[in-house]
Amino acid sequence: MEDSPKTDPSKAGKTHQQLAEDNAPKSGERPDQGKAPAPDNYSSEPNRTHVHAHIPAPEVAGAKFLNPVLAQPPEALTGLKLEAQQRVAAGVTAVIKSMQFSWAEGGVGRGSKALLGLNQKNGFDCSSCAWPDPDEHRSVAEFCENGAKATASDADDKAAGPEFFAKHSLAELSRMTDRDQNNAGRLTHPMVKRPNDNHYSPISWPDAFSLIAKELNACDNPDEAVFYTSGKVPNEPAFLFQLFVRQFGTNNLPDCSNMCHESSGSALSPTLGLGKGSVTLNDLEEAEVILVIGQNPGTNHPRMLSALQKAKRNGAKIISVNPLVEAGLVAFKNPQDFMNPLRALGALLGDGTQLTDVYLQVRVDGDMALLRGIMKHLFEAEDLNPGQVVDHAFVAEFTTGFASFEQNIRNTSWEDIESESGVTRAELLEAANLLAHKQKIVTCWAMGVTQQRKGVETIQEIVNLQLMKGAIGKPGAGTCPVRGHSNVQGDRTMGIWERVSPTFRDALAKEFKFSPPTEDGYDVVEAIKAMRLGKTKVYFGLGGNLLAAGPDTEVIAEAMRRQKLTVYVGTKLNRGHLVTGETSLLLPCFTHVDIDMQKAGHQMTSCENSMGVVSQNKGILVPLAGEMMSEVAIISGMAIATLGDKTDIADWVAMTENYDVIRDHISRVIPGFEDFNKKLREPGGFYLPNGPRERKFTTENGKANFTTTSLDKHTLEEGQLVLMTVRSHDQFNTTIYEYNDRYRGIKGERRVLFMNEQDMADRGLKAKDLIDITSHFKGEERRVERFVAVPYDIPTGNVCAYFPEANPLIPIGSVAKISNTPTSKYVVVTVVPTAVNNEVRIKAREAMMAE
Repeated sequence: MEDSPKTDPSKAGKTHQQLAEDNAPKSGERPDQGKAPAPDNYSSEPNRTHVHAHIPAPEVAGAKFLNPVLAQPPEALTGLKLEAQQRVAAGVTAVIKSMQFSWAEGGVGRGSKALLGLNQKNGFDCSSCAWPDPDEHRSVAEFCENGAKATASDADDKAAGPEFFAKHSLAELSRMTDRDQNNAGRLTHPMVKRPNDNHYSPISWPDAFSLIAKELNACDNPDEAVFYTSGKVPNEPAFLFQLFVRQFGTNNLPDCSNMCHESSGSALSPTLGLGKGSVTLNDLEEAEVILVIGQNPGTNHPRMLSALQKAKRNGAKIISVNPLVEAGLVAFKNPQDFMNPLRALGALLGDGTQLTDVYLQVRVDGDMALLRGIMKHLFEAEDLNPGQVVDHAFVAEFTTGFASFEQNIRNTSWEDIESESGVTRAELLEAANLLAHKQKIVTCWAMGVTQQRKGVETIQEIVNLQLMKGAIGKPGAGTCPVRGHSNVQGDRTMGIWERVSPTFRDALAKEFKFSPPTEDGYDVVEAIKAMRLGKTKVYFGLGGNLLAAGPDTEVIAEAMRRQKLTVYVGTKLNRGHLVTGETSLLLPCFTHVDIDMQKAGHQMTSCENSMGVVSQNKGILVPLAGEMMSEVAIISGMAIATLGDKTDIADWVAMTENYDVIRDHISRVIPGFEDFNKKLREPGGFYLPNGPRERKFTTENGKANFTTTSLDKHTLEEGQLVLMTVRSHDQFNTTIYEYNDRYRGIKGERRVLFMNEQDMADRGLKAKDLIDITSHFKGEERRVERFVAVPYDIPTGNVCAYFPEANPLIPIGSVAKISNTPTSKYVVVTVVPTAVNNEVRIKAREAMMAE
C-alpha cells in the first residue's frame, strides 16, 4: 500500500481502495471514492408554489373526546420512579440489557443468531441507526444496546395476525401504549379496514393491489396521492418506490429526511457542494479535536462511543455542546473491553474512558451564538498569532466569502453571544483554545441542531468554522452530520425526494423510457397540509410512523381521516396504522433480519451509512409463518396493478425475481454505483464519491463558500419557556421498547417534563407534580395534559420532553427557514399544575360532547 497522508503530506486528499480486510484503510487513510461525481439531490431550487395555507390549531387536550381512535398516546401514567442521573454510558448493564431484549423477543436461539449476524460483512445491516461499521476487523458482537433492541424487535417470534385484529378494534388498540402496540408481535397477513368498519380484516394480496390501483387511478391527477418513506427502507426498494411514483406521474415523495437532516443537506450543498458529510470513521480516530453538537450518542448512536474512545486514546480532545449533560458525552465503558483480558477488570471496576474535555451547556436554539463566540475568540487569537490560527492558504485557494464572514463574526457583540447561547465568554475561550492551533478537526451534529428555527444557518456556521481552520478534505478533519435511521441517507441517494435534479430525471427517463414529472412534489409539512386541506385522496406509507414522527399530531390525524385510502407497509403495529382513511390497508413486509427468498434465490439488499459506505444486507432468519412479502415484491405488485401497459411489466417481474436486475438499473442511473453488483459483494461494501473529502467542491462557483448568517434574537413573554423534544434510551425514533430512560434516571414513565429547579420553584412545582403544558405560536395554543414535572440539570428557561408524547405541541407552521423542517427543538410553552382551571376544562369538554 502506498504512503498515507499521515506519513506523506503530499497525499492529502488522496484515497485508497478498500478491497479486503488485509488492504483496509488504517487510521488516517482514505478509501477510494470512485471517479464519478458525487450524487447530490440538494442542489436544485424549488420550482413550484409551496403549500402556504394556514392550518388552524387543532383541539389537542380534548381530542380524546372527539374521536374513538386516539391519535395521541394514552394519558394514563405508568408509574414514575426517579433514580440518580448516570455519568457513564454502556458498561456491563448495556450487555445485560442487550441479552434481555434479544432473548425475550425472539427466544435464546433465534435472538442469539440474529445478534451474531448483525453488522457483519456477510450478515445484515442494523435496522436502527446509520452509524458506520469498521472498515477493518469487526467484533463478533459488532452492535450496541439499541441495535440489539431493534434487532430483537425485528426477530420477534410472536405474531399479530388476523386473530389478533379480529379480537381488538381500532379504538381498543389505540388505547394501548405505544410500547404494547410494538410488543403485540410481527404483522403476518395483509389486512383491510373497510368503510365504516372498526376492525382490520384479512385481504388477499391480489385484492390489496387491485384496491390500491383502483383508488390511485381514480385520482383526478397524480398529485392527489402522497407517498411517504421511512429511512429503514433499503436502497433497492427505495429506488423502485421512487420509480413507480414518478411513472405514476408525481414527485410527492415526502420522507423522514424532511424532519431530520434536511437542514444539513440544505446547508452543506451550497457551501461544500454535497449534502452529506465529508469524513470517514477513520477520520474520527485521527482527529485532534472533535466537536459534538446537538447530539446524544449514548442513546441515539451508541457505537459512536467506540470511535470517540479510540480518538481519546489517540490523544484527541472532545468539546460537547448540549443543553442536557448526557452520560454518553461524559464517559464510556466499552462492552468490547470485557472480552479483552487486559482491559476487562478496568472496564468492570473503573470509571470508564472520560470523553468530554469541555462541556458547553448551551441554551436550546443557542448554538449559532455559541459557534460565533468560539470563532470570535479564534479571530482574536489570530490577531495575536498571525498566520497560526486561520488557514489563510486554504482559504485563498479553495474558498470564497471569507471577508464578509470574518466581519460578521467580529461585529457580533459578546453581550449577544452570551445572552443568546447561555454560555460565558470564559467558557467559550476554553473551547477555542483547544481549536486554535489544530487543523485536524471533526464536527459532528444531529437533530439538536437541524430542528432549530435557524438550523440551516447554524450548520453553515459549523462549515465556516471548518473552513477557516482548513479542516476539510484531509485525514482527521471534516463535517459529520450523524444520520438517524439505517438508510435515510441511502434513500435520498436513490431518489426519494420531493424534488428531482435534472441530471437524475434525465438518467431515469433514458433508462426506463418515460418522461418523469418535472414539477416539485410535497415535502412532509406540505403533504400534511395538503392532506388536511382535502387536496389529496391517497396516502401510502412505505414503513415509518408519520403520525408519531411528525409535528402537530392532531393535524396529521385529521389529514389521514380525510383520505379515501391509506396504505401502511410495516413490520409491527404502531399508532399510525390505526388512524386511517375511509379505507385502509395494512401490508406486512420483511425486516432486515428475514431471509428474502425469490425465484433467483436468497436475495440481498443494500444500505448507505452516515459516511457514504454502501454495504450488503442479507437476512439470516426464517420469516414467521404467514403471508409477508418483501418491500420489493409489494412495490412491484402495486406498480403492475396500477400502471398496467403504461410500464414494462416484464422488467418489474424480473426485478422482483432477482434484485441484481434492480442494481443493474441503478448502476446506469446514479453516479458512483457503476459495477454495483460487483462492488456490493466486496467484503464491507464500497464508498461513494465524495467531493469535499478530496477538496473538490462542486458548488456553482467551484469553491467552498463561507456564509454570512444573521443572529436573530427572540424575546419570551413572562412565564414562557422553550421546549425541545428528545428520545428516551429505551426508544428508537418512534418505536418504544420500554418506559425507561436509565441514563437520565427515569424509570417506568414517559409523560415527563424535565425542568430546571429554579423554573419549577418559580411556578410552585415540586418533583412529580402533575402539570399541563401549553405551546404558543402566532396567537394560537395547543395543550397536553397530565405530564409529570422532573427536576433536572437543564438551563433556566428551557424544558425537555419525549416525543411522540410532546409532538402535539409542535405547530405545523413552525419550521426551520430554508429546510422547512419542523422546529422540534424550539417550542414556546407555559407550564401550570394540572389542577389549575380544571373545572373550566371539564365544562368545556361536556359542552363539546353535548354537541
